[in-house]
Amino acid sequence: MKRIILHWTAGGPVPNSHEKECYHFLVDSLGNIKNGKFKPEANLKCIEGFYAAHTGGGNTGSIGVALCGMLNFKDKNNIGNFPITRVQFEAAMKLCAQLAIKYQIPVKSTNIMTHYEFGKLHPSSSSGGKIDIIFLPPFSWLEKDEIGKFIRSKIKWYIEQINKGGVN
Repeated sequence: MKRIILHWTAGGPVPNSHEKECYHFLVDSLGNIKNGKFKPEANLKCIEGFYAAHTGGGNTGSIGVALCGMLNFKDKNNIGNFPITRVQFEAAMKLCAQLAIKYQIPVKSTNIMTHYEFGKLHPSSSSGGKIDIIFLPPFSWLEKDEIGKFIRSKIKWYIEQINKGGVN
């Protein structure tokens, strides 16, 4: 595995069966981690119907982690239903830190990114123009182009805590 790509589901506060097919891990609004249908290793060789198709043009070698929610999101002033919660965000960052350690994925912008960032890097892919994750309700002051860096700094912090034995 070479990458972790973070998403929001644009759905409800808990994963539905379709979302479980699209992502390897889903974090509900209470911070509970739900496994998707496919293990991350299924994305080492993407065979139609046998892998998590979370990022058009970027699934191979990528782990898809989704935060459940953000249904009907329009913009910062109209965040829709089921906004991402603080506890959910923190659980997702801890999960990403654990995945980065397990799969030896460097915490760099080329290896851990949002779907939005992937789409910006690959505008001709079907991920071009994706808006997840361009807004984090618990951190509403962040601009969309700052969110990836903020996420990576959080993941680094969790890795440090895990390595010290402070977070299990």
